[in-house]
Amino acid sequence: MIDIAVFAKAPVAGEAKTRLIPRLGAEGAARLQQRLIESALAKSVALAAARVTLWVAGDAQHPFIAACAQRVGIRVRIQQGSDLGTRMLQAFATTLAPGRGDRCLLIGTDCPALTTADLAAAAEALAAHDAVVQPAEDGGYVLIGLRAPHAQLFEGIEWGGSTVMPATRERMARLGLRCCERPPLPDLDTPQDYERALVAGWITA
Repeated sequence: MIDIAVFAKAPVAGEAKTRLIPRLGAEGAARLQQRLIESALAKSVALAAARVTLWVAGDAQHPFIAACAQRVGIRVRIQQGSDLGTRMLQAFATTLAPGRGDRCLLIGTDCPALTTADLAAAAEALAAHDAVVQPAEDGGYVLIGLRAPHAQLFEGIEWGGSTVMPATRERMARLGLRCCERPPLPDLDTPQDYERALVAGWITA
């Protein structure tokens, strides 16, 4: 059994995928967010022996969230914490609490290029390593997996910046963690990212 924590912002118009609002409009950006959530969940539940939880930021009572969770058959939890690092640490601590799970992959919904095969490879790597990480091309990461929560990996990081992955590498080395690093993948944040994803077939218009 492997746990997969899918981190997602509720698809509220004007709050979701804000950098794409100039290209898609507020409602269009929210609809894209819905499709990205559905895609990330579908790829996650397709992994054999995966226990999937959707961790929501924002309006966890949004009708789409409940309908999507029921349709896919997964649990929903609310992200808790003052920044992304605190929220991720809380998700790992909850998922990997004694008597619950022993391996957890955490992904977002901003990387439609991430596949079920990527998740399977990360899960396999985590069976032989303390950590696994799949960098994003912009300097962050699209996946991180751990066998135990490590607060140092999530504290004092400038989230959203290009130093996330270098800082994470340095901290894993300092902690003595055996880490498997997977090939980098692109995020979907900007209009340029959107056009690239359309051309690549990762999303449809």
